[in-house]
Amino acid sequence: MKKSRVLFVVLMSIFLLIACGKEKEKKTRIIKISHVFQTSEPTHIYISQAADRINEKLKGEIEFQVYPNGELPSYKDAIEQVLRGSDFISVVDPSYIGDYIPDFTALVGPMLYETYEDYTKVTSSNFVKDLEKQAEEKGIKVLSLDFIFGFRHIVTDKIIKEPEDLKGVKLRVPASKLWIDTFNALGANPVAMPWSETVSALQQKVIDGTETTFSFMSNSKLYELRKNVALSGHFLGTGGVYISTKVWNSFTDEQKKIIETEIKQAAEDNIKKMYELDEQYRKDIENNGMLLNKVNLEAFQEKTKKVYDEFPGFSENIYEKIRAEINK
Repeated sequence: MKKSRVLFVVLMSIFLLIACGKEKEKKTRIIKISHVFQTSEPTHIYISQAADRINEKLKGEIEFQVYPNGELPSYKDAIEQVLRGSDFISVVDPSYIGDYIPDFTALVGPMLYETYEDYTKVTSSNFVKDLEKQAEEKGIKVLSLDFIFGFRHIVTDKIIKEPEDLKGVKLRVPASKLWIDTFNALGANPVAMPWSETVSALQQKVIDGTETTFSFMSNSKLYELRKNVALSGHFLGTGGVYISTKVWNSFTDEQKKIIETEIKQAAEDNIKKMYELDEQYRKDIENNGMLLNKVNLEAFQEKTKKVYDEFPGFSENIYEKIRAEINK
């Protein structure tokens, strides 16, 4: 009987140790981060670095896993995952939460910014903090809006200096109402198509030109197809980082602080790197024969103002509100 009791106690101890071990394993919560950037791009690099630092500091509690290249749901589908309360973070253009709070789309509207600091002034303003509160009421916690990946410029064979120079020019744009409305306002003939089809469309002269960043001009060797770059800076490419408020509120205050601190640091590091890369890509396209020219920014701004007045859901005088934050 004594031996049976000892054996029972030993077996129970083993069982409890195994159970505790399993319980300990369960404590590590996996949060998946989805984005469409390639692994060589700064946004992926600095998001991944932030995830590594968070994982180190919250070892055994939370683990961030980064999925690039659209491996997981992206764009609208990713925001829907966030709204469902999944253990999921979406890194995507603010216009995708503009489907729920339209003024987020206005933040990335045409002809607003001339420097990266213009944009970060706005994102750190009380005006945007109020938008973020509205997002939280919808179930979206904004961790950052500052993962910048460059200004977009116009690439054609024709020299573009004034909006009138774009009259009838067939330009490839993403299949986005904001892009299409913007280039219609400028007098161009926007042609919506995926980027994957753009190079062949330029080769076959289905389109006259495109609009994109220095990095895409360099990496896609657009200098072999078109020579003139109008420095319009009409859109600033930027990504935000979003998580479900339900998931966020389940974290401890310490966990929240660590995550916010590391995401903020990553965004700052990303911007610093972008300045370096902008110069590098600009030199590359110029060395390969591209000619860069300034445009009449005031005329471009004037032409595109109506986009803000006519876009569905934008609040009244949204353009003036954003410009006021830049000029403070």
